[in-house]
Amino acid sequence: MLREITIENVAVIEKATAGFGPGLNVLSGETGAGKSILIDSINAILGNRTSRELVRSQTPKAKIWATFQDVDEKTRRRLEQAGYEAGDELLLYREISADGKSQCRVNGMPATAATVREICAGLLAIHGQHDSHSLTDPATHLGVLDAFAQDEAQHAAYYRVYRELCGVKKRLDALNADEDEKERRAQLLRFQIEELEMAQLEDGEEEALRERRSQIQHAQKITQQLAAAYRALNGEPDADVPGAAELLGAASAALDGASALAQQLAPLAEKAGELFYAARDLESELAGRLDGFDFDEKALDEVEERLDVLYRLRQKYGRDVPQLLEYLAAAREELEGLESGEALAEELAQRQQELYERARALAEELTQTRLAAFERLEKELTAALRFLNMPGIRFALRHSRGPLASAGQDSVEFLLSANAGEEPKPLAKIASGGELSRIMLAMKSALADKDDIGTVIYDEIDTGVSGLAAARIGEKLRQTAQGRQVICITHTAQIAALADEHLLIRKEEADGRTFTRITPLEGEGRVAELARMISGDRVTDLALANAREMLALAHPDA
Repeated sequence: MLREITIENVAVIEKATAGFGPGLNVLSGETGAGKSILIDSINAILGNRTSRELVRSQTPKAKIWATFQDVDEKTRRRLEQAGYEAGDELLLYREISADGKSQCRVNGMPATAATVREICAGLLAIHGQHDSHSLTDPATHLGVLDAFAQDEAQHAAYYRVYRELCGVKKRLDALNADEDEKERRAQLLRFQIEELEMAQLEDGEEEALRERRSQIQHAQKITQQLAAAYRALNGEPDADVPGAAELLGAASAALDGASALAQQLAPLAEKAGELFYAARDLESELAGRLDGFDFDEKALDEVEERLDVLYRLRQKYGRDVPQLLEYLAAAREELEGLESGEALAEELAQRQQELYERARALAEELTQTRLAAFERLEKELTAALRFLNMPGIRFALRHSRGPLASAGQDSVEFLLSANAGEEPKPLAKIASGGELSRIMLAMKSALADKDDIGTVIYDEIDTGVSGLAAARIGEKLRQTAQGRQVICITHTAQIAALADEHLLIRKEEADGRTFTRITPLEGEGRVAELARMISGDRVTDLALANAREMLALAHPDA
């Protein structure tokens, strides 16, 4: 349940707070006072896409806070899965900067808008005038029927088979493609396979070749440095110049002699001996390495030629040798499929037929579920619309079976006869704006027991109606609000009088700027607003008396 929303610097609202309670909550006010801004703010706090145009002019950012109480189990589970603290209360925050940047918080912790949308899915539903007009589009009718039928499990079972059927058909179509095209493809694959196989590719080969090329190219400089290191260790025997190894040997012998006379010098003698033997080992290893770094122009040409082969293959088939090997494996598999296509085609054709028969059976089960659901839906809608002052109403379903598709085999359209004796026709042709509003409310009422959404918002559900029809809409809204929270934006006094909570949205001017205020109404304040809704700007004593009577009838126990 939405307990409270606070809005700061959103459009003409400088700062306002709206508190809501259980049952039926009504918001009223003059056209343009800011009721739509409240809906935009609720959409924004739920993580839906918004615009920087929402930010009040001459302010850096808009801020919205919302508190939900008695959070349902599914929402708490989504909170925990997203890593947030979950309890009976949910705190949401949204900040929209004038430069278009946006920040969200869930229970005080940062969140992305996408995460907020996922957490709040099923927490609140908003129905506006667009929903009423969308009823005239037959493409939406199957979704309404499925929502009432609650056939998700049946549809999922059908869709799994249908998706597999589509995959098998795609493979079979590829196998049954034009024979000439298949032969051209097979020839290309054979050429590519032969070219890649002749290259005798090895994973890691290219890196090893580059390293080998670098060694050959720098062999002379490497050899010079190795020789210098060897001379420093070995010395120049012909010139009677000792090297570092020989000098370390002399130092070691001298310290051995000294340690024989002074035992405390033994560690130094041992360390000198270790250095001498390490120098001799290094000298020997350098001598061996000198032979391995001769510049070989022929070897360099071979390395360059091999690298050129790999480069040309990479240009044609992939970025590196592992990708070339993957391409080779895929080409072999595809060629094998083409060459053994006849047997595979027979196997796939048999599988396609089995899947088609299974999908058609599941589609028919789904069809029967939908037809049975429409019979129940039609009864509920007829009863609800008669209550909403549409006594001659009659619903019918235009249904046909067609080719299998993702939603099954059904094509449906709701038809309506608004007057006795008339044949049902498409909603778009005969339903007025007021009738569409009542039909939409009747459908949402029928679907209310099929979902567990705790808060439902109706934006100007009374468009195009007045008098008895408006009063009946109010009664239906109050019925719908039993056990859940309903928030309704209305211009009709008959609906507003039935509310458990009444908020007034009013536009004011101060210091040359426009401000919107949200005020909870009680007592005479509520009477005055109902009188304004009845008579307009010129509130009369009769209008005030009428307003009091409406409240007394709506709340006899108050």
